[in-house]
Formats: sequence, structure tokens, C-alpha cells
Amino acid sequence: MKEKRLEEMPLMETNEGIVLFHPHIPASCKQYVTEILSTRWIGQGPKVNEFENLFTKKFVSKGTSLAVGSGTNALHLAYILAGLKEGDEVIVPVFTCTATNIPFLYMGVKPVFADIDPDTMNINTEYVKELITEKTKAIVCVHYGGLPCNMDELQAIADEHNLKIIEDAAHAVGAKYKGKYIGSISDFTMFSFQAIKHITTGDGGMLVVKDDCLREKGERVRWFGIDRHAKQKGIWENDIKEVGYKYQMTDIAAAMGIAAMEEIDETLALRKKLLKIYEESLQNIDGIKFIGGGYTDRTHAAWLCTILVDDRINFQKMLRYNKIESNQVHYRNDRYSIFGGRQDCFPNMDNVEEKYLVLPLHTKITIKDVNYICEIIKKGW
Repeated sequence: MKEKRLEEMPLMETNEGIVLFHPHIPASCKQYVTEILSTRWIGQGPKVNEFENLFTKKFVSKGTSLAVGSGTNALHLAYILAGLKEGDEVIVPVFTCTATNIPFLYMGVKPVFADIDPDTMNINTEYVKELITEKTKAIVCVHYGGLPCNMDELQAIADEHNLKIIEDAAHAVGAKYKGKYIGSISDFTMFSFQAIKHITTGDGGMLVVKDDCLREKGERVRWFGIDRHAKQKGIWENDIKEVGYKYQMTDIAAAMGIAAMEEIDETLALRKKLLKIYEESLQNIDGIKFIGGGYTDRTHAAWLCTILVDDRINFQKMLRYNKIESNQVHYRNDRYSIFGGRQDCFPNMDNVEEKYLVLPLHTKITIKDVNYICEIIKKGW
């Protein structure tokens, strides 16, 4: 659906009101999926390769793309290809989806949490510097909401200490840092195609690997450790030499991804326009701070609109009364027992923990909807 048509759609009039998230399913998606269901390939087949190639052509200047079953699969695959081993340490943001850090628990790798930058909710590079030890092998950065991290500073730290950079770009399809697409910068970049992301394949993910030489290993690891190319040619020696997983994408999912790629520019343009309206409309309101605005060296992918708000509970009650959904979405990971429990060394996270909130932003709302939300907020809470 083109941007102009999306803008002309009326205010959402449902019992739900204005919902926080809504999947973006292109009109062509049903046709593409139906066509796949009539072929001999519904698992991993030629459409997966086609989707990978389209994604690489659009977002990757150097490297290769590997389509998998989820963003979490992509992260685990990245950690394996980066050579992380049991006993290693990796510096990660304390504030992120748990999917960023749970794969480390599979591997016996220790996630070492860093505090956030309160202006962006991204990882704070000053804290990263303080956490490096002889066991540190990598830094994982998360482009929260779609705003890229300070990649120059992170890369300088990584270069000084011979560390890998792994980007969790689950929120950041289409984001840019200093003119380069996220996906064209670091050794490893993961994207998520979960239900409510910019691109959805129902569930799915993509790992971009800068070193083309790692592609064959990545393909084996995502398919039980089996060399599928050799097996399909009848020349496989019928031996598995490394632990693999069932992480492949299906052609059904890839068909959805191809449909989304055909209109990704329009999708991004609309989301960015809606986010800009929020940013401009919420200026100079007492008790509100817009997160991630005002940067000229990076382009926001506009997946989340996040604010810091005083008296958040009453603010949410006010929105709910007006049938506007809101939520925190992600939480600090040290609140979870699996990561060892709460720590007291994250002052920036502590300061925003009871203030941050996400407002509706997706392709099923319109400029009229966003203006309505902002006008409701201006009335106070």
C-alpha cells in the first residue's frame, strides 16, 4: 500500500482504539504465499535465496545475508560464527529484548551488562570502556527503537582491544549511520522479521556477515551441520563435523519477505513521517522528553516512538481512557533471575526506568491518528 493511501485512511475506529502495534502485510503477500503453496518447495528453497539476495542488494554494501527462522536464531548464529566459546565475556546493553542475551546462556558465555545513554536508550560507550577484561571477546550493540548507536566510538574501542562488533538491528531495518545502511558496517548484523517489525515473515530473521568466507559455515550451522549443497548434489560424505541447529527460513516466510521488500521504501517513509510528527508535536510539553530526536549523523528507522514521561502511571491511564494503547515493550535484563538478578551499577537505567513509554507507530495508523494522540497528550494527565 502506498504512503498516500495510508495517509488518507480514516482514524482507526475499532473497539481496541489505537493499538500500539499492528503487522504490516503487503497486499501482494497473499498471492506470493499462495503461489508457494502450489510448488514443491514450501521449506527452505529458491525463495529463501531470492529474499537473501534482495536484502543484500538493498542494505549490504559488503557481505552476505543468511535468512533464518527468527532474530534470536540469527543472534545465536552470529555468536557462533564470531567464535565465542564457553567462559568468554561479551559486553551487552542492560536494556534490550531478552533475545539479545539468552543465546549466551546456551553457550556458557557471560553477558556483561553496560548502562544506557539516557538520551537514546542505546548502550553507553563510556561504560563499555570500563567493562573490558582479558575475557572480553565482543561487544553487542542494540539500535534501540531504530536509532543507530555511536558506531564510530564502538568500533574504536573494538579496534583497540581486538574485539568483534555484533549489531542487534532488530529495530533498525533501513536505519543509516553516517550515510551507510545498518548492515554495511560491522562484522555481524542481525535483523528481525518477527510479526510486528518493519518487515515480517510471520517470524524470521536475517544475519548479515561481512566475511563471505563464513557463509558456507553459516549455512551448515543453520541446517543441523549438514552441507545441503553437497547433499542435494549427491556428493555429501554423510558426516556431520560441527554442531548445527534447525534455524533455516522457509520459502513460505521468504515469500512474505519478498513482498515486504518490494515496498520497503514506502513503509520506511511513512513510519519516519509519523515519528517526525511525534517529535515536533511533543516539544515543549512539561513532563515529556522525546527519545532519539535531533541527530544529523544517523537516520532513525522509526520502529518505536519512545518518550520519557513524568507520572507514567497516570499518563498511561489517561491514554487508555482515550483508547490509545501504550507500553514499555522492553525491560532492563538484570531484572530477570536467569541473568543473576538486579544490579545497582546502572544509574542511567535507574533514572529512566519508571519514565520510559512507547507510543503507537505502525503502518495502520495515519497522520490524523498521530495528531490526535499528540492533542490528547497536550491536554495533560
